[in-house]
Amino acid sequence: MREGMACDRVFIQDLLLRTIIGVKEEERQRPQDVLINLVLYTDTRPAGTSDDLRDAVDYAQVARQVGALVEGSRFFLVEKLAEEIAALCLQDSRVYAVDVRVEKPGAVRFARSVGVAIHRRR
Repeated sequence: MREGMACDRVFIQDLLLRTIIGVKEEERQRPQDVLINLVLYTDTRPAGTSDDLRDAVDYAQVARQVGALVEGSRFFLVEKLAEEIAALCLQDSRVYAVDVRVEKPGAVRFARSVGVAIHRRR
């Protein structure tokens, strides 16, 4: 983070989507649930001052874009899905870093969920 840059965060929590993901043959047959959590690091002061959506990271738009990416994908690994989501989020020049957590609920017996969490910055 650069000197003087705000460490504000916009988050999207528990975005539940469906996609083809996994390496096993049965995982490639039908979509599975994935749970996405995002933290977008940005400076919210411009939007906080202007009260104008054009000065903000539009979390509804981010959620739609992530939904389209995830539901249209057919990756084998959650690691790849997480990388693609991070790259998408960093396309907005106001987002200087992102935390992405991708989970597959029920993928492992006796575990509520498994997945990966990554942090990427521009």
